[in-house]
Amino acid sequence: MLTLQPDRYFDPEPRKKELAMHLYGQVASKPLVCPHGHVDPRMFADPDYQFGSPADLLLIPDHYIFRMLYSQGIPLESLGIPRIDSAPVEADHRKIWQIFAEHFYLFRGTPTGMWLTHELHDVFGIRRKLNGRTSLEIYDQIADCLAKPEFRPRRMFEQFGIEVLATTDAASDPLEYHKAIRDSGWKGRVVPTFRPDGVVNLDRPDWKENLKALGEVCGYEISSYRKLIQALEERRAFFRSMGATATDHAALTPFTCQLADDEAEAIFQRALQGAATADDATRFTGHLIVENARMSTEDGLVMQFHPGSYRNHNPVIFGRFGYDKGCDIPIRSDFTQGLLPLLGRFGNDKRLTMILFTLDETTYARELAPLAGHYPALRLGPPWWFHDSLNGMQRYRDQVMETAGLYNTVGFNDDTRAFPSIPARHDLARRVDANWIAGLVVRGIVDMDDAEEMIQDAAWRLAKQAYKF
Repeated sequence: MLTLQPDRYFDPEPRKKELAMHLYGQVASKPLVCPHGHVDPRMFADPDYQFGSPADLLLIPDHYIFRMLYSQGIPLESLGIPRIDSAPVEADHRKIWQIFAEHFYLFRGTPTGMWLTHELHDVFGIRRKLNGRTSLEIYDQIADCLAKPEFRPRRMFEQFGIEVLATTDAASDPLEYHKAIRDSGWKGRVVPTFRPDGVVNLDRPDWKENLKALGEVCGYEISSYRKLIQALEERRAFFRSMGATATDHAALTPFTCQLADDEAEAIFQRALQGAATADDATRFTGHLIVENARMSTEDGLVMQFHPGSYRNHNPVIFGRFGYDKGCDIPIRSDFTQGLLPLLGRFGNDKRLTMILFTLDETTYARELAPLAGHYPALRLGPPWWFHDSLNGMQRYRDQVMETAGLYNTVGFNDDTRAFPSIPARHDLARRVDANWIAGLVVRGIVDMDDAEEMIQDAAWRLAKQAYKF
């Protein structure tokens, strides 16, 4: 029998559990503010959009799921993951689901398992545990749900209580789906987020292709560094006109630097000729991070920075399947030294809100909390990728709180492509925060009046404030 315990994830100590359940009850049904994620906006552009099969919806787009299956030797082709060379992959989604169900035990104790269990139970009304024996019965039950009008994306958006959902979009994206959403008159708020990595990170194999696409949408060839800066500024303005409140930037390290224009131009020209070095790429990215911070002081877009992920670590999988296939691995990060040039220029500028994320948990107390606890321009993003888990979120609160406090953080974001998992992700975060704040009350660190304010702030208010919603 599949059940969800009402006191799940709370500390078993009776008084703390009672307080945690009370605090959680204050925010359990509050609106979901989703300031960073990767849901495809096209599903909201068409009011009659219908999801495909259960495998299409829950498994094939979700690298949290298929990376675990791959770690146990299950080929991605057998899970229907499309190859970039268009070679055949499994097309029978019932077979794909059967493989998933037979290996669902792999997710015991993981955040992915917690989210999926919540999703199956609360979204699709499943009451039997998923395994090889129940696989096809549950597949058919989900498929029946997806055929109903109440499981159209717009209806689910409303049923989930989503107040605002931000997508993540390339600098060259024409945002036609966002325009269609706006023109349709639907009241759901779906906003774009400007992500220029494809034209900023010179070491990407598709850099020239991305640069050409950016030039096409701007209406001119980007043949110089100054033209690139012009294009980025124009696209940021367009994104703002379409409702964007934030940008998003990824880099291997937090390194930043300030280059003279002629030096940046020389690196750009070497890149056009295919002669840029690894050092060129690092310095150019570091310089463009500073330039985007400058732009944010001028146009008001919140700046998110996600360094510290070695992207596409597995060359075999990257060569077959391309980007975002669960092959990202955390690396050590040095924010204190890396951000010094940027913070020296903009760290004291209240016009900038820069939200930092890390995969290196050793930086929480040593670097990030002290930095955010000092510089007015900095805020700390929630635990990310491998750490938005029960224990990961608790570690984050324990290590950040004493130096940065709650109010130099920005609440929670779900950071997902898996749209039906959004309520489960927010629910886990709200339970973790309720449990953490209850611990502060039990130990006499805060009183209940403060605690009831803090849980509201952590659950949704801080995200609205930080992202200017």
